[in-house]
Amino acid sequence: MVMDRAKLLGENLRARRGTMTQEAFAKRLGISRATLNRLENACQNITIATLDQIATALKCDVGDLFKEV
Repeated sequence: MVMDRAKLLGENLRARRGTMTQEAFAKRLGISRATLNRLENACQNITIATLDQIATALKCDVGDLFKEV
């Protein structure tokens, strides 16, 4: 079954966050904790600029954020 891209992004962000708090991870990514929470729960669309910002902070390609975990 193919997963919704927003849900897949959320799962990847949660997996990459590991045991780090949302607050600390959001700070590392350069976004607010509320935005991270909405992204992890697939409740908010993401812009290309924010995707690029997150990928840069995580030192990965944007495509890596959409690979099944």
